[in-house]
Amino acid sequence: MAEPSPARASTQVTQLIKAPREAVYRAFLDSDMVAEWQHPENMRLQVHSFDPREGGTFRISLTYRDLQESPDGMGGKSSGDSDTYHGRFERLIPPSTIVEVVEFETQQPEFSGEMRITVRLADVEEGTEITYLCEDIPPGVRPEDNIAGCQSSLQRLATLLE
Repeated sequence: MAEPSPARASTQVTQLIKAPREAVYRAFLDSDMVAEWQHPENMRLQVHSFDPREGGTFRISLTYRDLQESPDGMGGKSSGDSDTYHGRFERLIPPSTIVEVVEFETQQPEFSGEMRITVRLADVEEGTEITYLCEDIPPGVRPEDNIAGCQSSLQRLATLLE
């Protein structure tokens, strides 16, 4: 397993979801549910392919509703208004851990390279605590933007499941 590059950022977000851990785990691996919640408020998500098993791959596009809401006001990493990425499910431990490796489809070197996303789910009295760790974030993605996007997505998940 490769270690995160010291030159690339990592972020971590925690969210409480008032739902059973099994339901939260399922929401990460069901393509229809992913399409409903796994995007920031200012974007739409399209699932092109999705094979939720260890070694399975996926391809997803995020499209800005308004380009002025993109982090730099300039648009997407992959095209004028979209961020398309592909990846694989590296590790699945039901219903507690999901490890994905993702990479933007881009010609812009500051957005290239693999990023590892580790989702850990833990039972707490109120439901499920999600810890969402992003490692090796490409240098073109500001950590504060990554955090805001993760928080927005996880809030959408809470709304969906609660």
